[in-house]
Amino acid sequence: MIEAVKLWNEPNNLSHWDFEIDPGWHIFAETVRAASAAVGAERPGLPRVLGGLSPIDPGFLRNMAEQHVLDAVDVVAVHGFPLDWNHWTIDEWPDKLREIQAITSLPIWVTEVGVSTFGADEVQEFGLRRTAELLLGRVPRVHWYSLCDLPRAWPATTRHREAEGSSYYRHFYLGLLREDGTPKPAAAQFAQYAPAMGICQWFHFEDRRLDDAVRWLRKLGVRHLRTGLSWADSQRPGAEAWFDRQMRALEPFDVTLTFCFTPESCGLRPHHTSPPRHVEEFADFCGRMVRRYAC
Repeated sequence: MIEAVKLWNEPNNLSHWDFEIDPGWHIFAETVRAASAAVGAERPGLPRVLGGLSPIDPGFLRNMAEQHVLDAVDVVAVHGFPLDWNHWTIDEWPDKLREIQAITSLPIWVTEVGVSTFGADEVQEFGLRRTAELLLGRVPRVHWYSLCDLPRAWPATTRHREAEGSSYYRHFYLGLLREDGTPKPAAAQFAQYAPAMGICQWFHFEDRRLDDAVRWLRKLGVRHLRTGLSWADSQRPGAEAWFDRQMRALEPFDVTLTFCFTPESCGLRPHHTSPPRHVEEFADFCGRMVRRYAC
C-alpha cells in the first residue's frame, strides 16, 4: 500500500534541482504547494513528505517555512551519509535532527541513510549498526539506502559525474547486495533491524532487478519501502505498463512513493533537474499517480 508520497528528492542539492535557475527556490515552493494540493484532492489524509534535505540545512528549511511550504506538507525528510559525503561525523546524527526540530514541529523522517563499501565491507557493517543505534526509536521512519549496488554500466544521478573523483564512485557501492546479486556481510546484519528500519531502493525504467529485489526485501523482513515514479519516465513509450508492473510488485510493502525529475520538454532547461515551466503539469502528474496507485 502507499503510506506516503514524497514531493521531489533532495531539492537543495544541485544534482536534483537546478537552483541556479531558481536561486531562492520560489519555483520549487510553488511546485510543492501545487503538488500537495493535487495529492490532497485525490486522497485526503495521505501524508505528504518534503525533501529529503541533502545536505541537512536549517537555512533551506527556514526558507520553506517562509514560503508556506511547511503548511502544505505533513513530514520533513532528511538524508545523511556522514561516512561517505557529509562533513560531519556519524555520531552527530542527534544534533542534526535537533537542528531541524528547532524549526518545525512536523515529524522528521530519515528517508535515505547509508554507507558504501567503497573502502571495505566492514565500514558498512559498522555504519549500519551505529546508524540503527542512533536513529531507531528517535524518528518515525528510517530508510537504509540501499538494497542493490548501482550497476557500473549505469550513470549515477549526480551533477559532475567522474569529475567528482571517489565521491562519484561511492554511489555504486551503497547496496546490501553486490551488482551480481550476492549479499554483502551487512545484509545478514540488516535483518535484525527490520521491520523497524526500512529500505530506499530506486528502480530504473524497466529495471531488470525488480523481481529479485522484491524477493530480497521479503527475505530481509522489510515492511517500509521508499521508491519513486519519475515524471520524466512517464513520457516514455510503455511508461504506464512499467509503472503498473512496478507498483504491483511492491504491493506487499508500505511504500513511500517519491515524485520527481522533470521531462526535458517540460523544464525551463531540457534537463531532469530543471524547474518546470508550468508547475501545474507536475501537480497533474502527482494527482494522476495517486489516483492510480493510492486510491
